[in-house]
Amino acid sequence: MLSRRSQTEATPLSMTVDRSDPATAHIRVGGDLAYTTAGPLRAEVDRVLADAPATLVLDFSDLLFIDSTGLGVIVHAWREGQQCGTALRLHAVPRFLGTILDMTGVTGLLDRPLGEGLTAPAEGAAGTA
Repeated sequence: MLSRRSQTEATPLSMTVDRSDPATAHIRVGGDLAYTTAGPLRAEVDRVLADAPATLVLDFSDLLFIDSTGLGVIVHAWREGQQCGTALRLHAVPRFLGTILDMTGVTGLLDRPLGEGLTAPAEGAAGTA
């Protein structure tokens, strides 16, 4: 049996979108959220956020794998949501994703109140050019 790392093809990404509540968009994500599969989710996030719902829920009930590109889609959803006034909520986060979110600091980013976190660092601060 091949380990997950030795497999060459990703499990296809599956998505279902529920817009039955105008205030909350719900996207359920399944399969592998990776470099080769993340594009459709990012596009759907952008479509949903164009309507600026109060909340966007990303439901990871069926997620099997995520890589840095998939993590980038989550951060993109948070950042774009901040710009249009939409709060991002994650639902049914599998243990492996929770660990990645914690290790990368994304958990702290997602916990920030709406509207906080988009300010640029002070001039001359470490890491600025």
